[in-house]
Amino acid sequence: MSQEEPLPVPTLEGQLAAVTAERDQLAKEKAELQDRVLRIRAEHDNARRRAERERSDFLQFSAMELVRDLLPVLDDFERALKAEGAAPEYTRGVELIYQRLWETLKKMGLEPIATEGARFDPNLHEAVQRVETTEAEDQTILGEFQRGYNFKGRLLRPAMVKVAVKP
Repeated sequence: MSQEEPLPVPTLEGQLAAVTAERDQLAKEKAELQDRVLRIRAEHDNARRRAERERSDFLQFSAMELVRDLLPVLDDFERALKAEGAAPEYTRGVELIYQRLWETLKKMGLEPIATEGARFDPNLHEAVQRVETTEAEDQTILGEFQRGYNFKGRLLRPAMVKVAVKP
């Protein structure tokens, strides 16, 4: 039988070094895990905020499309109110319906774009006609063919206008 050699008994200093190394390794792993937890929390918060923003944008955009689809109806009501020869009762009924529709769209965020007498702005207005005149300042809007609108601060439809130009 072979004689087994006794295992070396670690010294106190060796045991202390091993425990210290293990402690340092565990502290490093703990710090890494804490860092991962913080990063995952931040990613989760960012994803939640992004989802909320996208949902809000989607709701606003879908309302914008609905309002855009209703603009021709609003235009038709305005034309009906300008028509001559209609019975006063009929005109009053059309006016009430128009006012109700207009107030509802305003609550949703619809705002008309100012035109008459304003300076032409290609970002807000579409020049349909240019009129040479000395009676008005250059690039002044003389008339409106179709009203333009903003929806919650964004251009929904440019105004179609008649613009003064110098001869």
